[in-house]
Amino acid sequence: MPTIVVDVMPKPEILDPQGKAIAGALPRLGFTGFAAVRQGRRFELTVEGEVTDEVLAQARQAAEDLLSNPVIEDVVNVTVLAEAAPAGEPVPAEDAEGQNA
Repeated sequence: MPTIVVDVMPKPEILDPQGKAIAGALPRLGFTGFAAVRQGRRFELTVEGEVTDEVLAQARQAAEDLLSNPVIEDVVNVTVLAEAAPAGEPVPAEDAEGQNA
């Protein structure tokens, strides 16, 4: 069954204490060269049947109305995991307006 992936991130003006904590831990663990970290959330919606433009539009609407808090978060990505793609590599899908989501 196809899967739609929705990524939600805090708006740039919102403080991200988890991201700051991770950014502070990275150099202590030997990971250098990273200036900042922002932590978001990922949702995977399993689709029954084919992913159509209507299904993508519903996923985007669900992301904006239910999966995110529009006051402090942005829906930054809505993609379809193609069956032929290697695991974990999203394939961009067009949203209801015909643009890459």
